[in-house]
Amino acid sequence: MQRIRLRYTKRGRLRFTSHRDFQRAFERALRRAEVPMAYSAGFTPHPKVSYANAAATGTGSEAEYLEIALTEARDPDKLRELLDESLPTGLDIVDAVEARTSGLADRLTASVWELRLEGVAPEDARRAVDLFNAAETVEVQRLAKNGMRTFDARGAVAGLEALTAGAEPGDETHSPQADRPTDQACAILRLVVRHVTPAVRPDDVLSGLRAVADLAPPVPAGVTRLAQGLFDEETGTVTDPLAPDREAAVALSMAAPTAAASQAPA
Repeated sequence: MQRIRLRYTKRGRLRFTSHRDFQRAFERALRRAEVPMAYSAGFTPHPKVSYANAAATGTGSEAEYLEIALTEARDPDKLRELLDESLPTGLDIVDAVEARTSGLADRLTASVWELRLEGVAPEDARRAVDLFNAAETVEVQRLAKNGMRTFDARGAVAGLEALTAGAEPGDETHSPQADRPTDQACAILRLVVRHVTPAVRPDDVLSGLRAVADLAPPVPAGVTRLAQGLFDEETGTVTDPLAPDREAAVALSMAAPTAAASQAPA
């Protein structure tokens, strides 16, 4: 059985796709692409697809991950192309590797988010960010299944900074991957948050900014996940979770000629 790990996006209007909607679209794409899927046992077999830490409905993403199990080996790049052609534009398969290591979900320990705050002056965003970063704890509330829950939104934040996006094309400091509904000047926040329990989401950080600095954007923030992976404490960056699989593939390809040469007759 071969396992393939895929990175996919939610862009533009497709950011409003729910996780269940994506599951249905992806399973249809598997059938269209005639992927030799492995299926679960039981009375209602279903394709063996493992989803990891999907972004919430309404948020864009450049870094969603899943893993599929195949009954026949396929080239990951060709499989990626077939699946990408079978999905609507906006739900794009942008990377594929053969799984050669364990624990993909364990490598998704942090996310990089970009928050576009329409109608907020950059100087107001910077002041709010400074107050948030200076606080030891920032308590916020969120409605959970068991009622209203209060928790700290500051501890999980590994980095928060205010950028500026201008109306001129050459005056953009935000990521080109992030959704941009308009070309109006506004504040941009870059957020690095660890995946903890309870999960701290971008809207929780926005609630925290409202609590410490009374920062309240007049319209909902445009939120895009730019990266997801292991958090490097030394550099403060989030690393590519598929890199270990690529490195293992390179090591295996280098070891194969050596093994063949050692077995050749003298």
